[in-house]
Amino acid sequence: MRRGTPSPSDLYGMQGALRLARAASVREEIPVGAVIVADGEVLGEAHNETVQRRDPTAHAELLAIQRALEKAGEDRLPFATLYVTLEPCAQCAGAIVLAKVGRVVFGAHDGRVGMAGSVYDLLRHPRLNHRPEVVGGLMAEDCAELLKRFFQGRRGLS
Repeated sequence: MRRGTPSPSDLYGMQGALRLARAASVREEIPVGAVIVADGEVLGEAHNETVQRRDPTAHAELLAIQRALEKAGEDRLPFATLYVTLEPCAQCAGAIVLAKVGRVVFGAHDGRVGMAGSVYDLLRHPRLNHRPEVVGGLMAEDCAELLKRFFQGRRGLS
């Protein structure tokens, strides 16, 4: 995983993902947001919609990929960067690989189901035909705090 000083475009992308995650929280969705950017243009963005759609697969990354593919008129996204507030799960990591997203930047690590190095590293598995560049931990504290507050609220903790 690449580390170092984040670029202004990376900060902008992650701030957009955090804005979407906050919107998800207001809608009682797990607060995860995702933004896909190419050449400074937002191609797709989404937050989790699993509750609203009654669909456990309606994760932010998956929805953002679908919207980006539609807007770009493409079937792959090797030229794009996906910004997401939480490390992708197995489903989303699989979608990232299949869509050949060029780069993934995520905020909080997910020690339960993270597939970009926390539990397993599906995004960089050597047998897969596509391995995006992965940058983890950008604005991790902000992303993790949003999730922590959301789940504390659901458990009745303050």
